[in-house]
Amino acid sequence: MTSPTSPRTFDDTARAHSFNTAAAQYAANRPSYPPALLDAVEELSGRPLTGARLADIGAGTGLATALLHARGAEVIAVEPGSGMAAEFRRGLPGVPLVLGDGNALPLAADSLDLITYAQSWHWTDPERSVPEALRVLRPGGALALWWNTDAPDVHWIADQADRIARHFETGHTLGKSGRPVHPADPTGRLRFTDRRIRWSRRVPVDTHLANITSHSLFLLHDKDRTAAFLTEERAHLLERFPDGIVEETYVVELLVAKA
Repeated sequence: MTSPTSPRTFDDTARAHSFNTAAAQYAANRPSYPPALLDAVEELSGRPLTGARLADIGAGTGLATALLHARGAEVIAVEPGSGMAAEFRRGLPGVPLVLGDGNALPLAADSLDLITYAQSWHWTDPERSVPEALRVLRPGGALALWWNTDAPDVHWIADQADRIARHFETGHTLGKSGRPVHPADPTGRLRFTDRRIRWSRRVPVDTHLANITSHSLFLLHDKDRTAAFLTEERAHLLERFPDGIVEETYVVELLVAKA
């Protein structure tokens, strides 16, 4: 989710740490990723995930890590937040996890076939995280970055973004993607190939609301203001989805670069 531009703003450190207090909510309600995404990662990286030695950086509660592990990759997860790491260990006790971040990877040089960042590259400083990725990747390895972004052409999603912007006085429509505003690699050392994968999921209204309120804008605002928004938004959603099932539509933005 992009930073608010209202009189009350929050720095990246506060936003990043906010997720640790809502790790269980995040794990239970955030969307995962479609199988076609992993197919595209294999295609663009030029190697199968099965048997690949891989690090998932900013792993959070393990949404992407679980999929990569199920594909047969030998995964180690790296996560800086203690709350998210605790939730990760509850859900994926058999997957190695170390505390750290992309700016200073706690991993050996030339040790990995693939590094993934699911919804997390924008928390790094690419001036530091790009050289770190290149240090850790083996020759011919690849760096894969991706984000679930809201489908911009779905009218009810655009309307909801407008309501969020008005309620929290952000001054602009607010997407929930976390897609970086800076170039993926300002150092110019990597050449990314991009792919977009459209997908959707159907969830109860309460799951959808728990999903959107697991984003930093909501976590950092006071509970009364968030509660007021939820009451109004539930009414809007039930008018649009009278059966109580919301169809969330996403476009995964994928960037892959070979080392």
